[in-house]
Amino acid sequence: MPDVTLHSGSRIPWHASGLLFENCSCQVICPGHMHFSSRCTEARCLGYWAIRVDEGAYGEVDLAGSRVVIAYDAPQLMIEGGWRERIVIDESADADRRAALESILDGSAGGPWAKLDEFVGERLPTRYASIDLDDRERIKQVAVDGVLSGSIETIRGRDRDRPVTLENVFNQIHAPEQVVASGSSTYDDGAISFVNEGTHGLWSAFSWRVEAR
Repeated sequence: MPDVTLHSGSRIPWHASGLLFENCSCQVICPGHMHFSSRCTEARCLGYWAIRVDEGAYGEVDLAGSRVVIAYDAPQLMIEGGWRERIVIDESADADRRAALESILDGSAGGPWAKLDEFVGERLPTRYASIDLDDRERIKQVAVDGVLSGSIETIRGRDRDRPVTLENVFNQIHAPEQVVASGSSTYDDGAISFVNEGTHGLWSAFSWRVEAR
């Protein structure tokens, strides 16, 4: 699966790969997921990305085993920008890993999240909390103590043994092949709050990379 690679001058080289899944308030499939210029199905697009890093490093900092949730509140036409976003990093991460993950996911380290950062109008302070991720064949679940409970379930296709997939999709953070799902979630951190029931869900095996010159 191809990496997202940017040459970024003196930036610290980094790479990460693992599981990325999401649920938002749109009906399946979220139009904004396909392109930010597509109008989402609700007045606001409210949701989260859950990330598990299976392999990766930021310079000399090992990222394997990292767990992160990013919650967001975006306008119906996501390309308009002004998103509100919160990064939550698992509290088990030490100071170096926390700093590395925050640099990657707020876009300051370059790579795919730098493009998404262009649309963020309000970046809420990063939080640290216990994050539990459950990765089964058809079901992905995430919980942040007292803040988030979310689950997505793969939609089966005509061949009941295989999921419905999207292929050859250009998306900044997901792999080109993605598994379509339906999900539900509740989230409330005091600034971003939503309840999604039977709405857009999706997951992929991501791979990101930034190389120094």
